[in-house]
Amino acid sequence: MQTGVSHNFSVDNVSVREVVVGDADFTFSRGSNLTATRIDSNGLIEKGRENLLLQSNQFDTTWALSSTSVTSGQGGYDGSSDAWLLNSTTTGFPRIAQNVTSSGVATYSVYAKPATDGFVLMRTFGADSSVWFDLTNGTIPNAAGSQYVSSSIQSVGNGWYRCSVTFNGSLTSLRIYPASAYGVYSTSGNGVYIQDAQLEQGLVATEYIESGASKGLAGILEDSPRFDYSGGASCPSLLLEPSRGNVVSYSEYFDDWSIQNTPSLSITNETLSPEGLYNSYRIDAISNSSAIYKSSTTANGSDYTASVFLKTNGSTRSTLQTYDAPNAKLNFNWVNGEPQTHSNEFSNDPIYEDYGNGWYRISISFTATDVTNRLYIYPDRVDASKSIFCYGAQLEQGSYPTSYIPNHSGGSVTRDVDGATKAEDSLISTQAFTLFFEHTPLGRNDGTSRVFSIMSISGTSEYIGFFLNNTQGLNVYLLSNGGYVFGSLENDAWDVGSKSKFCLSYDGNALKYFINGSLYDSATGITFVDGDTEFEFRSCEASKQHQMLVFSTALSTADCEILTGATSYESFSAMATALNYTTYE
Repeated sequence: MQTGVSHNFSVDNVSVREVVVGDADFTFSRGSNLTATRIDSNGLIEKGRENLLLQSNQFDTTWALSSTSVTSGQGGYDGSSDAWLLNSTTTGFPRIAQNVTSSGVATYSVYAKPATDGFVLMRTFGADSSVWFDLTNGTIPNAAGSQYVSSSIQSVGNGWYRCSVTFNGSLTSLRIYPASAYGVYSTSGNGVYIQDAQLEQGLVATEYIESGASKGLAGILEDSPRFDYSGGASCPSLLLEPSRGNVVSYSEYFDDWSIQNTPSLSITNETLSPEGLYNSYRIDAISNSSAIYKSSTTANGSDYTASVFLKTNGSTRSTLQTYDAPNAKLNFNWVNGEPQTHSNEFSNDPIYEDYGNGWYRISISFTATDVTNRLYIYPDRVDASKSIFCYGAQLEQGSYPTSYIPNHSGGSVTRDVDGATKAEDSLISTQAFTLFFEHTPLGRNDGTSRVFSIMSISGTSEYIGFFLNNTQGLNVYLLSNGGYVFGSLENDAWDVGSKSKFCLSYDGNALKYFINGSLYDSATGITFVDGDTEFEFRSCEASKQHQMLVFSTALSTADCEILTGATSYESFSAMATALNYTTYE
């Protein structure tokens, strides 16, 4: 690369990319498709999603036919010719089935339309549920089963409906039966149209994901960067977090929670959840001591953070309480639909995060005093006629909240640490460079405090690393020729929730460190091995990365002060133009 050319690693909704030379994407890893979330450009929680069915719209392959035939090329709900005619071939119990294994709360769905007959029965085995759908008028004449949770039939136009069944259990197989009426299966030569079957974790059917010989994938996956739009739709940041676990089982399925003084719970379509789906619960009290609670295993003496998404439905004073670890309450009033602390028995202050449409995520941190925790949610401690909407409970080991971790199982789930690496043999010379970062730390803990190790030289032990010290702020460690050049540069102004800009400028001898428009410290007589570089983000602490710039030359003191003093991306571009540097997106 040419000296005097900068390379802007910017964030968009596709990748972290340096566009100038080839494919310079970072490689991301997180270890699981279903345990991480982000805030998308619409301000909604986005999850990783999987269609666990194979050949989800190829009904003559993995699917087993019993007294039925399937004919492809039929007109579909989506205007395609991808639908199938499912006909009975003999009198009896005509069906199409697939063996599949899943556990926990899941939703099974298929699009269906009347042909010569106008009913379907959807059944699951292992997790027992059975639901009849009337495709002639869009109703559900019967729903049953020991693991049955809920069902839905939604018109999608032109006579098509999306039929779905939600259940909780250990699934072994599922079936679709064509029928002419409730309780009456199709006779030979008669049946219905079907298209696009799906099996997924969660309480509702989400947008269809095509699958083939392997399960279908969509959303925020284990190799996807999490571009977070919580700061606004026009300016995403890269969310990097440490490994955390949600020990609250069935974090969205509140019917599995225990009840105190028999409140009424129901999955509701009255309001969209922070996910933009009708998968929240309404909790109605019958007394001012009505509550739901969930018991979870905790480590005695460790820090924990409890959180839940709530929205008032007339409730004026709600309570979030932990019992055993420790027995403390957070009482808050709803004032104009917003939560405000009324009284707090915890040693830490609560955090109220606005998720839009009246939803707030309420978090409180504490130190466990036992090996069991009960997390309580009280709809209203004053007026038993009031209720509350609830979604996404979480209890995680750590002193601050991280992003929501969905848990549809009866145990705990873990989101692995975010990692991002990029090896580049020609991006910069290790004999002269400038590194710039705009960064917001989101929390600290008592363990290892490294936020990210920025640049290392391949085949050597030399690197430049940035660390968020547990008490003192940002530290910079530089390892050159086997020893630390300076152990730490501590900046007390660098704090949780504070967006800061910093850069290091190296000219082959002197290294200068700048923070927010000022020279912070410098060192001379520094040498690096001449070799290939690797850039790496590590998320031992939660953070948001807003901008990354790499210059293949040492910027001057004045230029670095301008760069770290810029207040917006437009300022970066103006600065680059003034300095005769080229930026790329």
